[in-house]
Amino acid sequence: MPSDRSLLSLAPSRRSFLKSFAVAGLALPSLGGIARAADAVGTAARPLKLAWNANSVCVSTLAYAKTHGIFEKHGLNVELVNFSGSTDQLLEAIATGKADAGVGMALRWLKPLEQGFDVKIAAGLHGGCIRLVASKASGITTIAGLKGKTVAVSDMASPAKNFFSILLVKAGLDPTRDVEWRQFPGNLLGLAIQKGEADALADNDPVAYDYAAEPELIEVASNSSGEYADRVCCLLGLRGSLLRDDKPAAATLTRALFDAWHTTAMQPEAIAAAFKEYTPKRAGEDVKGMLMSHNHHQQITGDVLRHQIVQYVDELKLAQVFRPSTDAETFARRVTTDILA
Repeated sequence: MPSDRSLLSLAPSRRSFLKSFAVAGLALPSLGGIARAADAVGTAARPLKLAWNANSVCVSTLAYAKTHGIFEKHGLNVELVNFSGSTDQLLEAIATGKADAGVGMALRWLKPLEQGFDVKIAAGLHGGCIRLVASKASGITTIAGLKGKTVAVSDMASPAKNFFSILLVKAGLDPTRDVEWRQFPGNLLGLAIQKGEADALADNDPVAYDYAAEPELIEVASNSSGEYADRVCCLLGLRGSLLRDDKPAAATLTRALFDAWHTTAMQPEAIAAAFKEYTPKRAGEDVKGMLMSHNHHQQITGDVLRHQIVQYVDELKLAQVFRPSTDAETFARRVTTDILA
């Protein structure tokens, strides 16, 4: 098991992957060229601390990047910092220099970023990994079918609750009146359905993926299809002072992550094998299947990223998470950085 220092969720074609880079206005990184350039200069690798949740399969790409020398090829010495605290604590840790960067979910980060943390969103790393799973006996087969039902969630500010609240609004329902949300520990969401205390559950992977595989349950919706098929859900956040003091290092980290996510999109089995060191109890085929159900071809930055943040904020206003008076464009410009410009 790698020693992380602790601080206190169908694989697309190569064509679709290359298309995402074209949309973002990026060029694929050349590993050999970067490595040769670093060797020629003879400089020491730039140390950086990157916070992640080592149990989160959707960012298992970081395990591959660490164990397969992706960071080193880009001239970086990255320490993966396993962080499992609250979102506010994570953003504060990044802002205060306990970590240089971190990864997290858009629908969990955006509301806390209203508080003014010195953290900038630099990139979107992948899409998918949030699911709504219902009891087959409940008869729920669509979002509209949730009317009058009870949905179990792990917390009342979870990305899953926020996302499906948005879908409820788009289905013409009031997420605060037409659905009852009940909070349970993540490992008891399925039990809540079994005991009749909930009709459905909403969570992110790996929890939601595992529940969807149970024979008495059915996946009703996720954030990897329809209008969200090309929307990112996991973000890279950078310490504001790192951007001000050493933007080239921050940009290099972003390129290294895009490089690693290319492997996730094209060779999910390689990521699953690397992640085995961090989660030895989880089968490699299970991780591979989970990764294939996500959209790991979708890495974005710049205007494309900012536009998606605007979309999320406008949707969260509909779901009564953001104030109606919030200007989504102004907010998005404040919390993002065009790191590769």
